[in-house]
Amino acid sequence: MRKIQSQGLHHVTLNGADRQTSIDFWEGLLGMPFIFEQPNLDSPQEAHLYFDPGDGRLITVFCDESRPKKMQRLAQDPGHVHHLAFSISQVSFWQAVDRLDERKIKHSGPKDRGFMDSIYFRDPLGLLIELASYRFDPPNGSTHSEVLTVAHILRVKAGAAAIEGCHVADAIEKMTHESAQSISDKSLPQN
Repeated sequence: MRKIQSQGLHHVTLNGADRQTSIDFWEGLLGMPFIFEQPNLDSPQEAHLYFDPGDGRLITVFCDESRPKKMQRLAQDPGHVHHLAFSISQVSFWQAVDRLDERKIKHSGPKDRGFMDSIYFRDPLGLLIELASYRFDPPNGSTHSEVLTVAHILRVKAGAAAIEGCHVADAIEKMTHESAQSISDKSLPQN
């Protein structure tokens, strides 16, 4: 059977409460420009707000002024969303704790994930949000996913439990060596 081939994430749509809560969080805290609004075409009493998370894709929120703005822990049952992760630069990542603290938003503090750093906190309605920052740049013409695929293979071969920085560094070296031409016969270590 043939696949329906995905070409990337198009958008994520969330159920929000009132309009201002969504604008304050997505644009006011996370810096995602509020780019347009229209009615929810399937439920016209709701507003449909569109935000740009930084890569030209969309985060959208259905808002209804009659919904209560109440923080609650969301279900963690199979089929429910666990969290949304947003990519930020290392320089922004290391300022995030202070910026969350300034707003009195409880958070996990920085978490070492081997190939990236993470901070977790909840949005005003209880959705778990992750700020994720890669510790590496992929080689020119490659993606983070491609590097992590090679790093995974190297990790498994080494018997490591999780991808570590050494696996990513070795993956980048391997990918660069395989994609770059060299006229030197000394491109690999000799001794």
